[in-house]
Amino acid sequence: MREDIKILYEDNHLLVVVKPQNIPAQSDESGDKDLLTILKEYLVEKYNKPGEAYLALVHRLDRPTGGVMVFAKTSKAAARLSEAIRSGDVEKRYLAVVHGAPREKQKKLVCYLKKFSDNFVRIVPPLTEGAKYAELDYVTLKTEKDFSLVKVNLVTGRGHQIRVQMSGIGNPIAGDMRYGGEDKIKVPLCLWAYEMKFNHPISGARLVFRVYPPEDQPLWNLFDIEHFLRLSIKNDTLYTN
Repeated sequence: MREDIKILYEDNHLLVVVKPQNIPAQSDESGDKDLLTILKEYLVEKYNKPGEAYLALVHRLDRPTGGVMVFAKTSKAAARLSEAIRSGDVEKRYLAVVHGAPREKQKKLVCYLKKFSDNFVRIVPPLTEGAKYAELDYVTLKTEKDFSLVKVNLVTGRGHQIRVQMSGIGNPIAGDMRYGGEDKIKVPLCLWAYEMKFNHPISGARLVFRVYPPEDQPLWNLFDIEHFLRLSIKNDTLYTN
């Protein structure tokens, strides 16, 4: 398995890893090796399994986005996790560095999104055919040198959602060549899935996984991220890198 893929947690039902940036979560038209395939190969090798190992993708991250991802190793865990995600019982939080300072320091963003044939997702009127409801909450943590660090609580999990909604309020994510316009800052996309909270699908134990973004990379290094994420976790088991 690739050395840059860190395993945060593994038991008989779950596999939680840090997805590197610029690896597809699952196979796509690029033909590049995807995270799901890499992890299946890891399971085959580790447990000497005949044939292909079972591993289910229960949620996704965009290819340029890195951070926490959970996979299910059994069909029962997959079904229960998928239902928890649909019902909003899985908390997913992101950090992003955006251009400028959002007009409102914190806000709930609600709109309707539609994916078009050019693989672009656009904000559309609510009654548009194929439109999907999208909701997130953001709070601006700090602004430095025309960039802001924002924390995002993702309520719905639409493709490209955070990128499109932040661009829609005039604060595109730094390094976003698709939704950021003519972004002259040549850095990897500054969007990171830093935290997931959910109940174990079998035991019911509350699990919390937190992974800091690459703080030494340009733009992330403008901010004292540890300061903002120094939270008190009570009645939770915290797994972190």
